Amino acid sequence: MRSERLPRGEHVHLRRLEAADQTAYLRSVRSSRSLHRPWSYPPDNATDFATQLNRPDSEVLLICRNEDDALAGMASLGHIVFGNLRGAYLGYSAFVPFDGQGYMTEGLGLALHHAFGTLRLHRIEANVQPDNTRSIALVERLGFRREGYSPRYLKIGGRWRDHVRYAILADEFGSPARRTR
Repeated sequence: MRSERLPRGEHVHLRRLEAADQTAYLRSVRSSRSLHRPWSYPPDNATDFATQLNRPDSEVLLICRNEDDALAGMASLGHIVFGNLRGAYLGYSAFVPFDGQGYMTEGLGLALHHAFGTLRLHRIEANVQPDNTRSIALVERLGFRREGYSPRYLKIGGRWRDHVRYAILADEFGSPARRTR
């Protein structure tokens, strides 16, 4: 799972988060707090960074601009389960000053190609707080469909928050893995 080449798009490419990224990653997260909050609280200190980096059931992918390798955002495939489920949860954050420029749409599309193609997952779920209109527009643009509403679903920023549950299946995304079967 770790040795294959990650997808590259027209404007961005993916690469795995590594220990050497700590300084740049934490700087990007800290400078993007006003964009993230109250929706998400990405790791913003060395301890939480190390925890994120070393989760065995997750892949954290940096979304980097092709022109200069700048960190435009991140995507995580968390709680990856194989076997009969073959699914994961998608988490993501854009980084200032690159938000609103289409990098996240392209980068998350590449992350889905990786999830459905290389990892051969069947289902990806994304949970979004109902007032986070930009994030809802992003997942809908990628083809996720709304499946339901989950009251007090996740504890974020010290509060249990409601979420709208979205999902996409490999055949709905049109992944290369499904086309070759």
